[in-house]
Amino acid sequence: MLVPEGTLLNGPDRTDAPQLPRAALAMGHDIHSSLLAEGALDRLRAVASVDTATHITDFGTADGTELAYVEVLFTHWGAPLLTEDALNRMPRLRAVVHAAGSIKHHVTESVWQRGIAVSSAAAANALPVAEFTLAAILFANKRVLDIARVYADTRQQPALLPYFAGHGNYHRTVGIVGASRIGRRVVELLRPLDLDLLVHDPYVAPDEARALGVEPVGLDELVERSHVVSIHAPQLPETRHMFDANRISLLRDGATLINTARGSLVDTEALTPHLVSGRIHAVLDVTEPDVLPDSSPLYGLPNVLLTPHIAGSLGNELGRMTHWAVDEVHRYAQGLPFAHGVGPDELARSA
Repeated sequence: MLVPEGTLLNGPDRTDAPQLPRAALAMGHDIHSSLLAEGALDRLRAVASVDTATHITDFGTADGTELAYVEVLFTHWGAPLLTEDALNRMPRLRAVVHAAGSIKHHVTESVWQRGIAVSSAAAANALPVAEFTLAAILFANKRVLDIARVYADTRQQPALLPYFAGHGNYHRTVGIVGASRIGRRVVELLRPLDLDLLVHDPYVAPDEARALGVEPVGLDELVERSHVVSIHAPQLPETRHMFDANRISLLRDGATLINTARGSLVDTEALTPHLVSGRIHAVLDVTEPDVLPDSSPLYGLPNVLLTPHIAGSLGNELGRMTHWAVDEVHRYAQGLPFAHGVGPDELARSA
């Protein structure tokens, strides 16, 4: 349930006494160690009664006495599933605050049915993905990876003018597939540049798209017109292989396909021959499968930048998400509505 503006989040067990809400951490071992090392959880102790040195990886084996008093669950990557049984062990649970992006891996229908408020730091995680995408677009149009490889191979000054004929970032057309948080942030970063921006998103009205400073078009038209196509759509049954053999064939010769969303949105098998032939280029931060087999030619192609899902928050960027989530716990403790609340309707069309 998305909490309406102005709704107080105080549960029925709350009083006016200046007591901090009882909270618990639920996340994987690796991420817990990383957050402790970065000191990103230090602020949480100031706004909630919580032991940040311990965390839950399995509700079934967690201390039932402690769970019975948990009012706020502070989650991150690797959080266990909030099943009906798990929720029964936390009768006072009023809020789930996720210090990362997607909540699909641990929030269930039972959470919404119980009226538990949910917040996500997806907006914070959108920032590094958009920054990665911006760099990928600018490098792609300028053929930075290509010329760097030529330079490394020849150890000589290449003839830049003939090499760069037709390349560059002046009035190149960039197509954004999905006006999601990330897609909109990419548009914001690109808008000051001399680029022509197209967008396709079935949930965005044409007037809204134009207000964002982009031209709304159909997906096939976007693919045909763009020098760079960047995917920011959610992983849904209807978006699986939205870039299939037919749509990939619509990409203009020399175009670059960027995928920082989900690997399943692109049919890797259909994409591969277009990359092997050198007809198009790609920046793939996600693939299907997540790790390509050793035999995949994509690892060694000069026109492919293959990265292991690094566009999102890494290193000290994790701290940004955690601070956003701590701010949400602070709002809860003050009886204020979440700034980044998530509801089932929004979840149905998010990543």
